[in-house]
Amino acid sequence: MLLLLLLFLLLLLLLPLLAVLWQRQPQDARLSWLAGLQHRVAAGTLCWAAAWQQRRLEQSTLHAGQSQQQALKWCLQGAQGPRGPLRGNTDISTFRNHLPLTKASQAQEEESEGQLSPPTSTQYYGEASLQATLLSLAALNKAYPEVLAPGGTACVTPTSPWPCPLPWPWRALGQVSAPGAKHPGALLLKALRSPGLRALEGGTAAELLDVFVGLEADGEELAETIAAGNPGVPLPRRAAELREALEQGPRGLALRLWPKLQVVVTLDAGGQAEAVAALEALWCQGLAFFSPAYSASGGVVGLNLWPEQPRGLYLLPPGAPFIELLPVNKGAQEEAASTVLLAEAQKGKEYELVLTDHISLTRCCLGDVVQVVGAYNRCPVVRFVCRLGQALSVRGEDIREDVFSEALGRAVGQWPGAKLLDHSCVESSILDSSEGSAPHYEVFVALRGLRNLSEENRDKLDHCLQEVSPRYKSLRFWGSVGPARVHLVGQGAFRELRVALAACPSSPYPPEMPRVLRHRNLAQCLQKRVVS
Repeated sequence: MLLLLLLFLLLLLLLPLLAVLWQRQPQDARLSWLAGLQHRVAAGTLCWAAAWQQRRLEQSTLHAGQSQQQALKWCLQGAQGPRGPLRGNTDISTFRNHLPLTKASQAQEEESEGQLSPPTSTQYYGEASLQATLLSLAALNKAYPEVLAPGGTACVTPTSPWPCPLPWPWRALGQVSAPGAKHPGALLLKALRSPGLRALEGGTAAELLDVFVGLEADGEELAETIAAGNPGVPLPRRAAELREALEQGPRGLALRLWPKLQVVVTLDAGGQAEAVAALEALWCQGLAFFSPAYSASGGVVGLNLWPEQPRGLYLLPPGAPFIELLPVNKGAQEEAASTVLLAEAQKGKEYELVLTDHISLTRCCLGDVVQVVGAYNRCPVVRFVCRLGQALSVRGEDIREDVFSEALGRAVGQWPGAKLLDHSCVESSILDSSEGSAPHYEVFVALRGLRNLSEENRDKLDHCLQEVSPRYKSLRFWGSVGPARVHLVGQGAFRELRVALAACPSSPYPPEMPRVLRHRNLAQCLQKRVVS
């Protein structure tokens, strides 16, 4: 507060001089000067706010146990309903004994039955989102100092990768796209008209993938719109650059369009690894990728303070939401296993994230599995592994998301010229496709570089699944499970699926990309777009 008061007094002293200088400048110079002043104020405020949040983070992670006790106390104080007597009792053992673990699907069913009240306070979740945004933005600015220069950043999707929308004056930092602009076409055009971009933003990698696929499909129309320009400001040279960049194919397209581009910013919300890999290999080749946070349905879970790391690493902070870690054994989960607190996590082990809802006091197993790869003071640094809810099982084989992705990656690597863009699986019972045959997987893939799938290529996925899963291999040997059936879908099929997912009332935010579809109508979105 003292610092802000001194800055205010200094501004009052400078106002007469600034007014004189302002009157002597032409109108264009005034606007440029005002924009520059706004940017400097925003940058200075960001540094101050990020430094304050960093000090808070240092203290909370150094005293992780005490910080988690405070988070638990806040959860208990906000509790409603029959579990209210737990309020004020922050003993972890008592908390665990009185509140059994709940699966995410079970919690959703209870919510649909009206047993969960709507949240009455989002203060702590808002604070976690703001902390994640400020610290990640400061870390990004440190790693890439020119990213936040005026006009250096553009978001090309209606959703933002930053967990919390920044209030004024931080909106002035680098943004090309106007705040509140929601039409994807308008956002992309705004970015294409700005060749000096340093950072390209997308809500998630899957959404950004849709943008680049659409850019190739609608490239000529976009070039004509750019050539026409704004009223009285045609841009024929930029339109020619767009056409020339598109003619050279997808590989390295982003750098041809924006030669100064340094980093791509998207939010990791689950199921984004394939989209990131496709973007890195093709359209965004040669660029760094950065996810500001790992976000789950309960709020911001992990902070990313290391933009220079090639793979997303996230610090699990000890504040609200209250996080516990449930040990996971590969192949099977120990039902009787007890959760551990953040300071008790062991390097190299895998854990399922458990969040406590502060309204109903529901200890919810999210299904998100992380592996501890290091520590920040007394708190674990993790990488995302898989989502348990995205496992395949028609005969109890339980093939995890990461295991299936490994098998699919091996198979696609044996398909000449193919690059995997997206995939989703359906258990045959969902589509009633196992009538007269053993239950099996229906696998829908979107590819680049391959228009048809031969039977030999289709069979390779089943062989790779048997290589990575002994249980699956045994079931295939005895004929209890049929061979996986692979279908190639046309361009735009997964974009339509994401639109359908977003329209679902229970759709999470930020949007996750499901790899296993449990509802017939969603599976049929892909089934009707099969081309091979």
